[in-house]
Parts: sequence; C-alpha cells; structure tokens
Amino acid sequence: MYPSDMDFARESGTMLIPTRFEWPYGGRSVLISGSFTGWTQWPMTPVEGCPTVFQTICSLPPGYHQYKFVVDGEWRHDEHKPFGSSNLGMVNTILLAREANYIPAMPIPQIPPGPGSNMDVDNEAFHRVVRVSDSTLYEPFLRISEADLEMSQHRIASFMSMHMAYELLPESGKVIALDVDLPVKQAFHILHEQGISMAPLWDFLRGKFVGVLSALDFILIMRELGNHGSNLTEEELETHTISAWKEAKSYLNSQINGQGSSVPRRLLHAGPNNNLKEVALKILQSGVSTVPIIHSPSEDASNPQLLHLASLSGILKCICRYFRHSSSSLPVLQLPICAIPVGTWVPKIGETNQRPLATLRPTASLSAALNLLIQGQVSSIPIVDDNNSLLDVYSRSDITSLAKDNIYTHINLEETTIHQALQYREDPFTTYDYGNQRCHMCLRSDPLHKVMDRLSKPGVRRLVIVEAGSKCVEGIISLSDIFRFLLGI
Repeated sequence: MYPSDMDFARESGTMLIPTRFEWPYGGRSVLISGSFTGWTQWPMTPVEGCPTVFQTICSLPPGYHQYKFVVDGEWRHDEHKPFGSSNLGMVNTILLAREANYIPAMPIPQIPPGPGSNMDVDNEAFHRVVRVSDSTLYEPFLRISEADLEMSQHRIASFMSMHMAYELLPESGKVIALDVDLPVKQAFHILHEQGISMAPLWDFLRGKFVGVLSALDFILIMRELGNHGSNLTEEELETHTISAWKEAKSYLNSQINGQGSSVPRRLLHAGPNNNLKEVALKILQSGVSTVPIIHSPSEDASNPQLLHLASLSGILKCICRYFRHSSSSLPVLQLPICAIPVGTWVPKIGETNQRPLATLRPTASLSAALNLLIQGQVSSIPIVDDNNSLLDVYSRSDITSLAKDNIYTHINLEETTIHQALQYREDPFTTYDYGNQRCHMCLRSDPLHKVMDRLSKPGVRRLVIVEAGSKCVEGIISLSDIFRFLLGI
C-alpha cells in the first residue's frame, strides 16, 4: 500500500513490525497520513460488522513515528492515544521498540483474500506478520510490568470502593416487579413484552421481595414440562404460579444435590449505600446478571422500596466515564485483550487445560442449545457456519421470544433448530448491523479500554472476538470476565 520510495519492506536488513492503526469514531471517509507514508494520505477501511471502526495495517521499522487521520476531509487526531504538538499541529505518536523475539521478515507467497472479505489490507505487509508455532498472528503489543498492572487494578478498585450504588440510579425510569401468585405463563409474556430477561418477585402476604424470575427459569420450565409430553401446552403453564414453580425448582435442586430437604435461597440484593465494588462482587460471586437495589426506610426492613436493578454494565459505565480522560494513566487499559488473561478463547493446538469455547451450528436443536446454556453454565452461545465464521449468538434471554404468539405451545425442543428459534426474534440474523443490540464483535488486538467502552453500552453483555474479514470466532469476552480481571479475582 506504500509507494516504492516508502516501502520499508525493500530495505535490506530492516526488521518490519506490522502495526494496526484504527479510527473507531465513524465517518464516511477515513484516511491515514504519517511520517511512514511521507505524509501522503492512504485509505482505511471499515471493519466488517463494525462500520464505525476504520483500520489498516502498516509495516513499520522500529523507532518513533507520527501520524494523523483525515476524516471526511478534516484533519483529526485520536485524543485517546498518545499525541503531541508538531509543525503539523497535534499529531498522534507511536514508538516501536526492537524486541529480541521479533523475527526478521521472510518472503511469503501471496495469498488471495478470502471470499466475502472487504478488508483493504496490503497483502505483502499483512503476511509479513510474524507467525509463531500456533499459527496465530503476532503483533507488537504493549507490555506492562506487574507493578503497573497492580497499580491500575488498585486505582479502579479504589474508585469502586468510594462510589455508592445510588449513583447508578437513572434520573428517570421504571423497574418491573412480579407478584409470586402470577401464573408463569403471564409472567413469561410480561418479560417478552417489556424486553427484559428478569424481574424481582414480590410476596404480598409477607410484604417483601423474595427472589427473582429470570430467563433461566423459563429454560428450566420448558425442559421440565417437556419431559412429560412431546409439546408444551398453555394449560400446563396456566397451572403453575411463580410461587409453585419456585418451590418445585427448590425441590429439584435438592434432589440433584442429594440433600434431604429443600431450602429456598435468600434474595440477593444490595442497598443504595453499598459501594460499587460490593455490588460487583455480589453479582460475580452469585453468578447472576443483576442485583436489586432495595431501600428500607425503617429499621425492621418493612416497606422495602425497589429502586433499581444494578448490573455490571451500569458499573462499567461509571468506570469508563470516570477514567475516560485519564485512561493513559492506567497502563492496563492500553493493552490488547489478547495480551491479558481475560475472556474465553478457542483453545490453541496442543492446549488441553483450557476451558473450551462452546459454539453450535444453526442446524443444532433448540434442546441442545438449552442444555448447553444450563450444563455449560454459559449465558450465550456463538452460532457459526462450517468455516467457524460468526452468524449470530443465542443467549438465555432469547428464550423469552418464544412467548410471542404463544410459540412455546406448539414447538418441540428436539425438532426445532436454532436457526428456526432465531427467526422467532424481532431481528433474526442481524449480525452485520452494528447499531442493533443483538450481536457485537471485537478484534483480538482491540485495547482493553475500547472493549470496556463497548460493553458499557445498554444491552451489550458480551463481545464475540472474531478474526478481521473472515469473522472466524476466536473467543468471547463478557462483563464478568472484565470485572474478574479488573478486581484481580
């Protein structure tokens, strides 16, 4: 992609470092210009599935480089990356150090781009990326010391300890709670119509909140009732109140665990004066997605008031907002996600001690997906084609879409495929639209602060890590993964 007088690849003895440049802030046309291009402008292309993110890969020699972007005809620099003043105004800077484990560039045969790829990456430069034994791409990622890592984690943990749960409350909004005497069928419809995956449960006779009803409950209900017949019927769901189901669920759990008696679980909740770290730990340690924030004006905890449903997404939004203009002071936020122990990744060849990443084909049965969601203790499953390229994601919350038009009354879990189940959603197979909240992707080279910012958006609970261009699934990173890393647990 460079003219001959700027092609560093042809300088004998020069070690080249393939370096990815990115403009993640959108635009119609984005170009890059830098000291390594002779300040001529070269086009960048949007990442497939992420049209607001533009990128290109340049092969650079070690040393100090300057660059700027041209966005819709206007010179810009990225304020979230290192920058400084020059005779061209404010420019971004990058320092590439010579590493002992870099291997000099070797001639590699030209490989044509794969079908459907719209990644405008210089073929020669791309294939000069050093390949290590596991055949993954090696890139010149930043490294930080153990002391810098501990300092970053300490600053974030200190922030969370000093800010309270009441800061999560929005200026306006609503929180939906369900009465325990409500029929399960009706509760199923309410969750779907309101677009929520869980709701706190209120016991009128006891005058307090006693638990939550979640999408996982409906997965268990469908499996349990399906054991007594080939299809679910409205009558079966009509006879089950939420209270009756919770008692049955407690009994089933006691049988599975080999306990003689069933002991109902206490409601996990937090108060408005609990700090954000305490709330996050409650969510992580219990494996739930949200924690009700409940305030009791009296000392005997009577007349409880449901204020909010706290989630890791809301806490992460506070962290991102606080450190947005000082992310450079936290070295860990600059690291690419593949350089830190976070997320679940496709095991490399020869690895046996890593937890495998669960994926399914669209032809797999809905029953297989539900079993995997429960037994695999995962909240979502990437749906891939025969080439392992991402098509969609099926998550626990998708089960509520079966309430639409009473679909659950005339399906067979073994005969219904995931592809068919996805069609019941409002927006089936819409992976490529970055604006919707169905399926979000990131790249292994994305810095941690960028991944955190995406996960803090409403409705985004996980990012599927894909290979640029082919969208081949490489891993998945969730909100809980981020917090376990940030808190060092």
